[in-house]
Amino acid sequence: MVLTPHMRQMGVTPNLMNTTKQVTCPRCGNNFSLFQSRAIACRGCRKAATSCELARCPRCDFEFPLRQLIVNTDQRQKEISAYMNQIIGNYHKSVGKKTSR
Repeated sequence: MVLTPHMRQMGVTPNLMNTTKQVTCPRCGNNFSLFQSRAIACRGCRKAATSCELARCPRCDFEFPLRQLIVNTDQRQKEISAYMNQIIGNYHKSVGKKTSR
């Protein structure tokens, strides 16, 4: 998906677009976004706080590498993971929730 000028004006970034891409769990076939994975399935995981490079299925809890999904280098893998962690951390701070499960 291409970012339109209006999307850029509203603060949408390429990293945000990557986190909303739909992926399919290789184990159970569930479709979900990486953002949903990080917010639900990875909540409270200590790896998530260190820019984990895995996606976790919210349905069956299966973990698999991001590399196979949307990024093709280790550096991009780390950037996307750190970006998702930052968004989730900011959300939890704003609503006063702990990040533990």
